[in-house]
Amino acid sequence: MGTKKRLDYDVLQAACPTRQVLDRIADKWTMLVVLALEDGTLRFSQLRTRVQGVTQKMLTQTLRGLERDGLVDRRVYPTVPVTVEYTLTPLGHSLAEAVAGLRAWSYARMPKIEAARKRYDQGR
Repeated sequence: MGTKKRLDYDVLQAACPTRQVLDRIADKWTMLVVLALEDGTLRFSQLRTRVQGVTQKMLTQTLRGLERDGLVDRRVYPTVPVTVEYTLTPLGHSLAEAVAGLRAWSYARMPKIEAARKRYDQGR
């Protein structure tokens, strides 16, 4: 058997490369785009409509980062005007599963979070 080198990561260390990944996946727009693409391929304009509140600039930056990290596949079709479609890669689908878990957690706990906010705001 060959010797396999084990890489150790510690996100709490400043130089850990996983911090860059955490920055990407913890971003609000990343999470929303991943959820929007969870059910299939969308064009840029469809994504922008689906992810309410995102600007064209922010959506472009988010999609570029997701593509760079191998989470989204971008396909360009030579039509007039050019058609661009975005699809989650297998890696992106694995992230979508984790994001769906966070979404479910948020939905289930929103009443408790809202109550805590109300208590906090009344105490100030």
